[in-house]
Amino acid sequence: MNNKISLLLPTRGRPLLVKRLFQSIIDYTTDLDNVEIIMYLDVDDHESHGIEDPKLHIIKNIGPRSTMGAYNTKCFECSSGDIIMLMNDDLVILTPGWDNIIKDFALTISDDIFLAYPDDMEGAKNSTFPILSRKACEILSRPYPIEYESLYIDTHIFDIFTRLKYLGQNRIFLLDNVVFDHRHFINGKIRPDASYSHKNRFQDAMAFISLRHLRQASAHRLLAAIKNESLPEFPEYAISEDPPVNLAHAFMKYFSIFLKDYGLPLCWRLLWFVRFTKYYAAMKSGIVFLKRKSYTLYGS
Repeated sequence: MNNKISLLLPTRGRPLLVKRLFQSIIDYTTDLDNVEIIMYLDVDDHESHGIEDPKLHIIKNIGPRSTMGAYNTKCFECSSGDIIMLMNDDLVILTPGWDNIIKDFALTISDDIFLAYPDDMEGAKNSTFPILSRKACEILSRPYPIEYESLYIDTHIFDIFTRLKYLGQNRIFLLDNVVFDHRHFINGKIRPDASYSHKNRFQDAMAFISLRHLRQASAHRLLAAIKNESLPEFPEYAISEDPPVNLAHAFMKYFSIFLKDYGLPLCWRLLWFVRFTKYYAAMKSGIVFLKRKSYTLYGS
């Protein structure tokens, strides 16, 4: 590995939060020369275009407003590190030498296939800030699918590695000695702003459901790489998922989708079924449903 960490940081309208994050990076990073920050800024977000810090290696991408998946994909394409980490502008690093801890951990995984994540002070039940090797990203081909408008990218990645674990290879690692304080408004740490208010949670939930076959294929590719076997091709799935029309339809639809998803252990299938059904019931009132949307899933 090239000993460099690439931090992917899409941001919009939050220069003060970015400044706070940057200061925590400066304060707690051991080797700033081997940390790069790849930003994506919307072309109309003029207040963020001037974000700078001479102590940091910052690469800016300025372009049209798009999805969070597209932002992170563009940032990844512009990165040069062999350790790739998704970041939020509303977090603060709290662990001195966090970068060396992550690099030392990566050296313990001889084939570079892992999903690691820091303690985000929110229970660490999901990889909110996933850390992947460049090799793993290249095997996945689309580690940050552009279909995700704002949410579920971290859940998408965690689900892939949960499927890999179910295939007999547990490559999920909580780095509980690395603490990132996620100052998310849900925890009362910051007021919600435009970056939160535009999110369509139901749309991203439907994208997560539609991409389940891609996640299963991705887990099999990771398994093949671990076993030094030829990587299977990504099958091309043309999937059209209609949103449920009512709660009874949601119950039947989600039962069929999640309980028959045999790439996951039963406990996870039940969890997704209950979670998505409850979420639909809670969000049905006032939600703007998706139109029928087709996804062609492939590896390039």
